[in-house]
Amino acid sequence: MSASGSQSSPVPWPHPACLPDDDLLAQCRVGTGRTGGPGGQNRNKVETLIELVHQPTGISAHAGERRTQTENRRVALRRLRLALAVGVRTPVPDGAVGSALWRSRRRAAPKGATAGSPPKSRWSAGGEGILELNPDHHDYPALLAEALDVLAAAGWETKVASLRLNISASQIVKLTREHPPALAMVNRERERLGMHALK
Repeated sequence: MSASGSQSSPVPWPHPACLPDDDLLAQCRVGTGRTGGPGGQNRNKVETLIELVHQPTGISAHAGERRTQTENRRVALRRLRLALAVGVRTPVPDGAVGSALWRSRRRAAPKGATAGSPPKSRWSAGGEGILELNPDHHDYPALLAEALDVLAAAGWETKVASLRLNISASQIVKLTREHPPALAMVNRERERLGMHALK
């Protein structure tokens, strides 16, 4: 780590859903088992079910619908990341926020740009940006966790969180809506504070 404060290697977001696969798996107890139901003879003879228990939090996820342990481990790991994104909150640093991953996915057109004109930079401070992200992408749980952490630190106010994340409030709602358990959790917190539900 450089003492110069260079932005070339910023500290990653400290949420467990943002960890690399191997680091997250190292925090998990991995169990295997046999799956039931349809799928052919081999499915009931081979232990292809994978259960992951994140030991620091106790949050778990499993998968058994694929034919191999490797495929089920990948599916279970994504499910675990999503469960961690919804179920765990981590502290948000003071000042500007946004991990390297967040900044790499954020886009903002410069002021005065017309439709179809290329942006001057990949992201720019002070504008209302958008996130370019398919919810099926590997990065979705990490970005969801980061947004939910900032939203929680902002008292579940989307406008306040949007200023800190440098995206529009509607983009936060859209990111959350893509995973219904996340939207349900946010709305429970907002209801607790007497705020209207996000839709």
